[in-house]
Amino acid sequence: MKLLVIGSGGREHALVWKLRQSPRIRQVFCAPGNGGICSDAECLPADVSSVESLLEVANRVQPDLTVVGPEVPLAAGVVDEFARRGLRIFGPTAAAARLESSKSFAKDFMRRHRIPTAHYAICESAEQVKQALVHFHTPVVVKADGLAAGKGVVIAATRDEAQTVASEMLAGRVVGDAGGRVVLEEFLEGEEVSFLVLSDGERVTPLAAAQDHKRLGEADTGPNTGGMGAYSTPSLIDDAMRDWLITHIARLVIDGMRQEGAEYRGILYCGLIITARGPMVLEFNARFGDPETQPILMRLDSDLLGPFIASIERRVSDGDFRWSNDATACVVLTSAGYPGKYETGKEIRGLEEAARVEGVQVFHAGTERRDGKIVTAGGRVLNVCARGQDLAEAVARVYQAAAKIQFEGVYYRRDIGARALKR
Repeated sequence: MKLLVIGSGGREHALVWKLRQSPRIRQVFCAPGNGGICSDAECLPADVSSVESLLEVANRVQPDLTVVGPEVPLAAGVVDEFARRGLRIFGPTAAAARLESSKSFAKDFMRRHRIPTAHYAICESAEQVKQALVHFHTPVVVKADGLAAGKGVVIAATRDEAQTVASEMLAGRVVGDAGGRVVLEEFLEGEEVSFLVLSDGERVTPLAAAQDHKRLGEADTGPNTGGMGAYSTPSLIDDAMRDWLITHIARLVIDGMRQEGAEYRGILYCGLIITARGPMVLEFNARFGDPETQPILMRLDSDLLGPFIASIERRVSDGDFRWSNDATACVVLTSAGYPGKYETGKEIRGLEEAARVEGVQVFHAGTERRDGKIVTAGGRVLNVCARGQDLAEAVARVYQAAAKIQFEGVYYRRDIGARALKR
């Protein structure tokens, strides 16, 4: 089989890395890819926000299967257009992807189908925000309605701050068009968990759970980012919790989308928080998370291609995945200034030395090859991941490897998995 993976980040590098292990795949393409992916696949230039650009790539290489990594092409309808042309593709349609592309749609959907989530209000003007804030205790969570690369969420300590943040989002000064509508939410306290399932539109089967670290700074301080690291262990959620999440969240979503005429096939990411009131949904993603995908796939001991095809062919089953009892950890190395302004073009050294650490895999995110060297080309630059017999071993290996990588302005959190290790 010929495979095409759409995207250019660490998630896509992990997908390419895992999928090419399948004996059924003989050639892998990635559009547009990055400086590391091009060692594992043939990278082709493409604009992931343009369905026409992606169709041109597909027409050129004629893949037997296309796998969509990021959210932007899903929201743009790449699955709809590929399917209309008879091209086999893995992922949800644009209508189904509204669970991610519109937070207001997702919140109203959860209300309609009685899926546990935080109290909320949807606002389209500063005056509506002012009126709604009366009904919220502080802190208040302010979310841009549209896609904002994981950076459209602000936890406001006061109502005045919430009003200011929401007004700036609505005016387009924070996340552009993504903030044309905002969602106010009650602030929930608890442990966050990323819970992913594979669906064929009717049946679901779970993947290994992970925990992301969204904040830029250690001890969960600073602004939200696209994700600064993640870990996955067999004990993150127990069997009873997994079954509860499938019954009371995942299946309700899949059934509800089908009832509303937007059948959901692909990966459904449920961003959860385990509160004193029980598990609550913070957000949905219509695809694999980043960087959660990296440690999750490093725990997968079975083939990944088969489950993707099962989703497309409507035959998902509980036996689609086989998971290791090992733990995995991932640390994201970023450019100085991220998630704000940052410089690119900085030479990266130490990649080979890091990859030689036992159990380590380095996935590229924002990199490119230039004059025979690997240089930085984004805010999140590299994902250093490791597998170990337990979380302590995985974390020790990941930081041993991360310390070997150098580029000007490199930054990473030193406390990924620290709360779990304390427990």
